[in-house]
Amino acid sequence: MTARSHATARPRPHTRTVTAVGLAVAMLVPALATGADAAPAAPVGWATSDVGPAPDGQLTNLAHLDFLGDTVSPPALAGHTTYRLDTEPDLGVLWTYADRRDGGVYERVGGGPHDTATDTWAQGAFNTDDLARAAVVYLRHWKLDGDTHSRDAAYQLLRAVTYMQTTAGADAGNVALWMQPDGSLNLSPVPVELPDPSDSGESYWLARTVWALGEGYAAFAVDDPEFAAFLGDRIDLALTALERQSLSRYGTWDVADGARVPTWLIVDGADATGEAVLGLSAFVESAPASTLTTRAATAVARYAEGIAAMSSGDSTTWPYGAILPWTHSQSMWHAWSSQMPAALARAADAVGRPDLLDAAVTDVAGFTPYLLTATGPINGWMPSPSDTTQIAYGVDSRVQSLLAVADTTGRPGLAQLAGISASWYFGANRAGAPMYDPATGVTFDGLNGDGVVNQNSGAESTIHGLLTMLALDAHPDAAATARSATSLVDLNGVQVVEAESATLSGGAVTAPAPSAWTGESLWSAGSYLELATGARAAWTLPASDQPRVVQAVVDLHAATPTGTGAARLDWSTGRTSLGTVDPGTGGDQGVTEAPGALTPVSLPRELPAGATALSVAVRRGATTGARVDALLLKPRVSHLVLDGPHGGTALVQNAGSRTEAAKVALPGGGKATVRSYDATGTLRQERTMRGAVLTVQVRAGGFTVLTR
Repeated sequence: MTARSHATARPRPHTRTVTAVGLAVAMLVPALATGADAAPAAPVGWATSDVGPAPDGQLTNLAHLDFLGDTVSPPALAGHTTYRLDTEPDLGVLWTYADRRDGGVYERVGGGPHDTATDTWAQGAFNTDDLARAAVVYLRHWKLDGDTHSRDAAYQLLRAVTYMQTTAGADAGNVALWMQPDGSLNLSPVPVELPDPSDSGESYWLARTVWALGEGYAAFAVDDPEFAAFLGDRIDLALTALERQSLSRYGTWDVADGARVPTWLIVDGADATGEAVLGLSAFVESAPASTLTTRAATAVARYAEGIAAMSSGDSTTWPYGAILPWTHSQSMWHAWSSQMPAALARAADAVGRPDLLDAAVTDVAGFTPYLLTATGPINGWMPSPSDTTQIAYGVDSRVQSLLAVADTTGRPGLAQLAGISASWYFGANRAGAPMYDPATGVTFDGLNGDGVVNQNSGAESTIHGLLTMLALDAHPDAAATARSATSLVDLNGVQVVEAESATLSGGAVTAPAPSAWTGESLWSAGSYLELATGARAAWTLPASDQPRVVQAVVDLHAATPTGTGAARLDWSTGRTSLGTVDPGTGGDQGVTEAPGALTPVSLPRELPAGATALSVAVRRGATTGARVDALLLKPRVSHLVLDGPHGGTALVQNAGSRTEAAKVALPGGGKATVRSYDATGTLRQERTMRGAVLTVQVRAGGFTVLTR
């Protein structure tokens, strides 16, 4: 079975490195405020308004997003038009990037190198991904605060988004991605992005267009029925495109390294599909009964079923309860665009399918505590925690999912987790630096793995920072949790030990990977340990005062043909066996991009407390060697400790099969509130305690939150 060509590449988030160059003449805005006297950005273009700092107690400030706004009058182009284009020729658009310059100002920048002679960019100045998501920001702000400026901005952006949608021909309903400063479309940008041309098939930008159209319809249905009807027509156009493309495969399945995966997700992604489901669900809940509403509800249910099918694992089994984003990989999870649980929660409400919540709850209540205590909100587990960059898109996706599921299920523990996740914006991160400033509306583009803050502030980061702030403004308790934690004190989660760091004997060798990226996963250090018969590797590990789950990241492959033998890996600490791992327990490759699957495999027995010796040996005859990438060491009970001006916050997660007692040094003085939740995020116990070091109970597979 071969992979469909349109899904063989995964896009990256729209963030720029701090060394990015290639500039056009553009407006400048002050950078993140560093003191009480720092002024907000001056809005420009179509977004001109008197927006200033967020009101007291509110976090949302649209000033920097407004600064990114502009207007354009596109030239006539067959197959592309929008609402009242003949009488309102100017469309609201949004610059893709904003690079920080000397003197603490920002410059608006397009994508790729800039040609000054033609005033064009290799990609473009404006893109549909950001236009659509910015429209969602303004829509949600308008509905939350009744802000007419946001209503007008959303209207203009939705007109631009629908202009990008192709209205006729074989690709009708699909969406172009890039627009140049003069309003002309660049259907084939450099570098190439699939599909090419950008409106020739389904895409992330089609999914995000549907998201914006659905929320736009719901917002304007009463305020402006004529415009809402136009948006409904464009939802019809987009849904028709989805029905002839991904939805036409509903009910059929592929195989990915032995796993059964749905074929009917947009670009084979639960991530892209989830964002479309957010919009379709909003439309279904707000539209009157009609054939279109019925079709949309059917699409919601079918897409949600496919998303839920990508859920697997538990607290000790990869991917730890997360919903995987891509049907072509069983070895990768990324934080950005991971709103799948939010989509399932919205879908459950929209179409009356509470069964869809099971996968959503497992993801947010099981995987989130694992993620936060293991590494914090890093960008990617591939399957080792290799992409340690942290960006607003990833953090926001976690916050949105937690709050959506909390709202639907009525479980306040999930809202507490949302607040802890959102504290990243206020300094509770490895840099100890705020990533969002309510005084300016600036969200930094990211936090690098080495702790350096990328101080650019492009559209995507700004959008998702604001989506989080809007969610916090709508959930004051979560906002209070987020703002109370401003520094990271301790994180005791996963330790990564590279397999190649072992002492080798018996023919064990370290081999460089042909490429760090396999097409579906990432060799954590660009190389691996190869073990054949007689090979042995031994590690001296950091000590721990508690038992640890040891996961060997092994290249699993399908069972070898009769008459051949795969290397079976016998693991031990000293003379104590920890069990055997068989690399031949993988499944058929199917639609994945490479044979085999890098997979964290938990050893059958834990590494005892205090043990530092670990070894692996191949003692049986084997004609096929085994490849080990890394070791992941996870304490049975892990924790995250944060501090703030009024006291500490701690999250404790239990990966074990029974209730465990854990000692936590909680910053601050006075009494602490301790809330214990089970594996579904349901509150099981609440009590108050005093003391600098608190002994708390953590339920099996569950988590406990401590606050002062």
